[in-house]
Amino acid sequence: MPEGDTVLQTAGRLHTALADRTLTRCDLRVPRFATADLTGRKVLDVVPRGKHLLTRVEGGLTLHSHLRMDGAWRVYAIGERWRGGPAHQIRAILGNAEHTAVGYRLPVLELLRTQDEEKAVGHLGPDLLGPGWDSDTALRNLLADPGRPLGEALLDQRNLAGIGNVYQAELCFLARATPWLPIGDLPAPTAARLVTTARQLLEANRDRPVRTTTAPARRGPGRTPKERLWVYGRAGRPCLRCGTPVRTADLDGRPAYWCPRCQSGPTP
Repeated sequence: MPEGDTVLQTAGRLHTALADRTLTRCDLRVPRFATADLTGRKVLDVVPRGKHLLTRVEGGLTLHSHLRMDGAWRVYAIGERWRGGPAHQIRAILGNAEHTAVGYRLPVLELLRTQDEEKAVGHLGPDLLGPGWDSDTALRNLLADPGRPLGEALLDQRNLAGIGNVYQAELCFLARATPWLPIGDLPAPTAARLVTTARQLLEANRDRPVRTTTAPARRGPGRTPKERLWVYGRAGRPCLRCGTPVRTADLDGRPAYWCPRCQSGPTP
């Protein structure tokens, strides 16, 4: 699932394949920008902002995309078979003499002036993997609405940018709180530690091909290397800490996971 670490890795692949090279192919398959043509322009860079991607090209233009739940960018060598999905799922094609970047199932794709990027990403809170990370601001943002459920507050990109449903579930588990606990009910040290842990988890996974939140040194008896997440996606399976079956329920339209023994707080 695309979250801040996945988006960072995607930006790196796109930057390596496209930056400092002139586009020889451009196909934006969304009605609003179907006639836009960036061929002949050099790609300057590709940068992530939270879960957003900004591809900047000559002439002061930026292609803004967002992966959301199942979007993806794939990079192929010239002549390589495209395997990211059926053709009708392609939303963007950017190519040069060496590589072709293909965007599949992109729910957000827009071309804007680089000087107007803040209109697309200016609402974001501190970026967990960005150079301007500010833990104090992130903590203040989270606690601004103390009655809000913890899981919802973590998912709100206006508070801090980069957390998706996987990290939301794992962070709640590590804080020993259910996703429905009002965030203001967290003890102050726990809330501060939650922000620090969020940064540590995304930093630890920024270069990993497979996301991992469990610590190998703390793995219990019988735990396998494949069990890389504490609770996410483990509904009905034993909690890796206590053995109690993990439960799942809806959280603002998304599945939430928690251990009823390890995590305290209200549940549906």
